Amino acid sequence: MTYEQYRCWILNNYSSLVSGPFVDLLAGSASGGTAVLCTYPLDLARTKLAYQVNNPGKLGNEARMFNPKTSYTGIVDVFKKVYMEGGMRSLFRGVGPTLVGIIPYAGLKFYIYEDLKSRVPEQYEKSVVLRLSCGALAGLFGQTLTYPLDVIRRQMQVQTQQLNHLGGPCINGTLQGFSYILQTQGWRQLFAGLSLNYIKVVPSVAIGFTAYDSMKTLLRVPPREKPSSASAAST
Repeated sequence: MTYEQYRCWILNNYSSLVSGPFVDLLAGSASGGTAVLCTYPLDLARTKLAYQVNNPGKLGNEARMFNPKTSYTGIVDVFKKVYMEGGMRSLFRGVGPTLVGIIPYAGLKFYIYEDLKSRVPEQYEKSVVLRLSCGALAGLFGQTLTYPLDVIRRQMQVQTQQLNHLGGPCINGTLQGFSYILQTQGWRQLFAGLSLNYIKVVPSVAIGFTAYDSMKTLLRVPPREKPSSASAAST
């Protein structure tokens, strides 16, 4: 919804400055950032619940560093206890690298998808297989380019103030997170789990874009006007 709203706003106000697929890049980036800001506390709660363990006493210091205790019983409980730790700001811990990652990821995702669709011959534009393929490629390239930022975000989400007592630094920013992971865990850690993420993200993006276009057809949303050959040649 926000993608279409941003796209219309850009075309209505800045059509003389921005044209072609670049509009999709800007609108996609803005919509991705908006979605993150509206839903980030839920993502934080999901990560907290996913990383907790049943018996932290059996873990070593390095493992306890990320989750020294498990006292979360649900989403509401996470919100209450995280808020008590540091107020509203703690509910958005790690939002910086998330925005840094999602803005180019969402922008590239929409840009690649729309650009690939524009190259599909007209007789195949309604093909579900081609839409799935375009969406899969968009998710694949976008996720690969921005995955290290997702790794930093998750490490920021699961750390606590007890890190300092265990001898590890507290990651407070994206650049610091990059430096800390490279020095202590190596560059491979920045892409740890990427192959598994492909299994989730690539089909998810492909299905999402296909359902999005199919619903627009079902709801009889007017299709976009294709640029003329002259304007396409100039771009």
